[in-house]
Amino acid sequence: MSADVEVKIFYGPPSWFKEQLGQDKGESLLDLVDELDEAKRRHTLAVEGQDSPPPDESDPQPELVVAESGDYATLNEHAITNFVSLIRKISPECLYLHNPPARVHSQLERVFATEVQRFVYPVVTKDVLVAFRDGFADHLVGQGAVRESLLAALYPLTTIRRSTPVVLMFYGPSGVGKTETAHFINGLLGGALLRKQFSMFHSEKFASYVFGGAHSEVSFAHDLLDRESGVILVDEFDKANPIFHSAFYQLFDDGVFEDKNYRVELGASLVICTSNYRTEDDIRAALGDALYSRFDALVEFASLDAEGVKRVIDRIVDGRFSTLTAVEQEWLDLPKIKTMLQARLQNLGNVRKLGKLIDEVISLMLVRAMLEEEGKALPS
Repeated sequence: MSADVEVKIFYGPPSWFKEQLGQDKGESLLDLVDELDEAKRRHTLAVEGQDSPPPDESDPQPELVVAESGDYATLNEHAITNFVSLIRKISPECLYLHNPPARVHSQLERVFATEVQRFVYPVVTKDVLVAFRDGFADHLVGQGAVRESLLAALYPLTTIRRSTPVVLMFYGPSGVGKTETAHFINGLLGGALLRKQFSMFHSEKFASYVFGGAHSEVSFAHDLLDRESGVILVDEFDKANPIFHSAFYQLFDDGVFEDKNYRVELGASLVICTSNYRTEDDIRAALGDALYSRFDALVEFASLDAEGVKRVIDRIVDGRFSTLTAVEQEWLDLPKIKTMLQARLQNLGNVRKLGKLIDEVISLMLVRAMLEEEGKALPS
């Protein structure tokens, strides 16, 4: 009787899946599973001499049953292993599944006619390259060589010949714009950036995140399925335990990532790994030839020179000043602040630290000016 169930499987971000549903939200698979469980727990008591109550009439066949990406974690292992049996009990006319585990997908394909729809992620185009070239200087200071390296590295994504990701390693000292550059590229494509920091990947808990654990646990593969962007940022790749390196071979080669529960096909996307390695030789020594050779390009971010630091200070100060109220702006001498900061911070090439120190200096000047104004207002 279930052979005619119409099954559609959707792979992509949750927001897109909701758009595919439109106004027809259907019935939740989890709600129906709860009803089945409740029916199993329900007992009928027969009393001698009294008529037994008539049996419950079976519920009508659901027209549309929907499972969202996070629903599978709520189901027990038995339900995942015997998913087809579960669907036969529910007997829907249509079944829409969002980012299901691979076991669920394979079971359904063996039994039902199954249609698969995949979200089309934003890709790098020639217009994106033009916008990147023209906007880079306004976004990042002192990294002219980075712009040229990235233009060359991103170009293959603009051709129809590319069906696998471009995988890049950004390396260099901390705070010089590696992560910010990934955000800049992603902003040109659109969608929320998928960013994972691998500095935390050392324990068994994180091993299950990368290689897959119980289907109810969070995983890298599931996060990849839910992502909105064609850019994937793996921050602090150098901080991950080398035991995780083998998990990325197939991802970097073919754009496929598989763990115990999920399978992801990335297509012509962009994978950016950041690190604090100082040289290409450092990268090769730390990662080994097997992983080192899988990067399409290694992009070096250099420390800022004195002129670069000066330009960054001017830019940050102008940005902070523009957010102040008119009264606060009157309290500050903008040229004087810039000159003072340039003299004190000329040897600090970490943009992130520059921003924090500038915020601290401006806040200190503002609070002093405010207190001085309050003091003047007090009666003598």
